[in-house]
Amino acid sequence: MDKKTVKNIKIGVLLGGRSSEREISLKSGAAVLESLVRSGYNAVAIDAKERLVDKLKKEKIDAAFIVLHGRWGEDGTVQGLLEIMGIPYTGPGVLGSSAAMDKAVMKFILQATGIPTPAYAIAGAGDRIGLKPPFVVKPANEGSTIGISMVHKKKDIPAAMEMASKYDRKIVIEEFVSGQEITVAIVNGRALPVIEVRPLSGFYDFEAKYTRGMTEYIVPAKISRTVAKKAQTIAMDVYRNFDLSGCVRTDMLIRDGIPLVIDINTSPGMTETSLVPKAWAYEGRTFDELIEEILAGASLKT
Repeated sequence: MDKKTVKNIKIGVLLGGRSSEREISLKSGAAVLESLVRSGYNAVAIDAKERLVDKLKKEKIDAAFIVLHGRWGEDGTVQGLLEIMGIPYTGPGVLGSSAAMDKAVMKFILQATGIPTPAYAIAGAGDRIGLKPPFVVKPANEGSTIGISMVHKKKDIPAAMEMASKYDRKIVIEEFVSGQEITVAIVNGRALPVIEVRPLSGFYDFEAKYTRGMTEYIVPAKISRTVAKKAQTIAMDVYRNFDLSGCVRTDMLIRDGIPLVIDINTSPGMTETSLVPKAWAYEGRTFDELIEEILAGASLKT
């Protein structure tokens, strides 16, 4: 959509939802809505927690700006609904959203397409695990490091598996990589500067991510130009191989100069202090310009 067209239509900012990341989504959605209104757009907030179809019909929106995180928002379900209703939307389509959200499927595709990623195993609660500690235990379909545990010793495995199984019947066990953590955002097919993530605790869990002062973010990342270029190339490969679009953020860990993909965020945080806006701002552009750029990519994908 070009900016002239978008200025004359009604935009629904889809936020909140039913996932465990609801509160985070509400904050991101509020920031996006404020930005759109500030820029002169006709925009309304739509909480996707319940009766979403009724709300979409009532508001009669012409396009949707998706700011939902986790299940029922980042996993292809809302994208499918919007496709059926004929409402253009921001971000990836049904297939890309669902494949990137499910960490087990994500791992299969990364491995099949030759994109570097840490060794892993897929298990359910009570299953035998083929990897030796240290490793990270994650529910396959959660974001924001919810339900994630770091396992250093075998005795810690049952508790970690029990924690992850509270959120998903399918669990991903991933080898622990102690290298620098970085993230690369792609906005409408263009890579932004690499950000380095430095949690003070050494492990980027929910507390480190959302507690002020617990994590340092460095833009651009303190890595060589060669490694930074590799990271951006890998992020672009992920973008293409998963059939993604709009704004997507790929998280990686560096081992021996090679960035390894650990997560793909197809609806990343959008407060003015979130990672994508940080990378965007480094290039001298405003948060409002970022939101307009993402909105310009709204479309039906099928």
